[in-house]
Amino acid sequence: MRRTRFHMSMLLHAKNGVRLNDNSSLSKRKMGDALSLDNASEGGARVAKEENYDVTVKHLLTMRAPYKGHGDPWTKVCSSEDWTAASLDFLGGRKGITEEFDYRTVCLHILSGILYKATGMKTVDFANQSLFLPLGIHEHENYYAETAAEHKQFTMDKLPRKNVWFSDPQGLGTPGYGLCMSAADMAKIGQLCLQNGVWDGNQIVSSKWIEEMLVPKAVAGDGFRGMSYGYLWWIVHPEKNIYAAVGNSGNVIYVDPNRKIVAAVSSYFKPTVFDRVDFIEDVLLPALQQPSV
Repeated sequence: MRRTRFHMSMLLHAKNGVRLNDNSSLSKRKMGDALSLDNASEGGARVAKEENYDVTVKHLLTMRAPYKGHGDPWTKVCSSEDWTAASLDFLGGRKGITEEFDYRTVCLHILSGILYKATGMKTVDFANQSLFLPLGIHEHENYYAETAAEHKQFTMDKLPRKNVWFSDPQGLGTPGYGLCMSAADMAKIGQLCLQNGVWDGNQIVSSKWIEEMLVPKAVAGDGFRGMSYGYLWWIVHPEKNIYAAVGNSGNVIYVDPNRKIVAAVSSYFKPTVFDRVDFIEDVLLPALQQPSV
């Protein structure tokens, strides 16, 4: 499984993690000052423009941050020495903050820079300490591709991967892709959400954060199957509070709080796949409800 977004949302409020304003308000903590967005990159050499100071962590988490251009600038970010700084360069644009849904992947690397500045730990180390090991998830290590060809092979290769997290030259894990995890370990993340952040009697992630993370926000357009969006999680059926982490490769963590069901599907890379949710709802869940023979 090569998917990351849902973990970044959890890490931002894991125990000993980034403690952002309780009022939900990531949006009230301006990244420019309170979270030192100017210095989110390792060297802090590039300074965010004045127009970007009203962009918040919440804008990034809900895919409503304003960016220049269209689509993900994969080549420019991933060929740079500092992916956080390169991603910061794409924030802004002539329209400014419009609250429009703009689904990006690579520029979420800004979140890794913020997490590093807040904790002083590389993404994978913080995840191991604060999320993975408390849940009994296998310890992960960084994976860095030296060349563009190696990067592409990592993404497209159908062979199983070890427990690694794709990282940038500074060792910061990619927030939007590149985390390799088994379906069993993925299901533990879903179970943690189902249990309001509690695992073995310990509060791993704030219950208030999980509640806020799953507040549905409408998404315009025909390409998203009528789903809403929370903090890097898809709200599959807002009226039923059913939600899922849906990876571009067909990786899914599906949570139904009403029936207390968690389902996980892992797969190799396949672009723009949403039918795994259909598979879970139309095939897997009905099979679970069949009486045993």
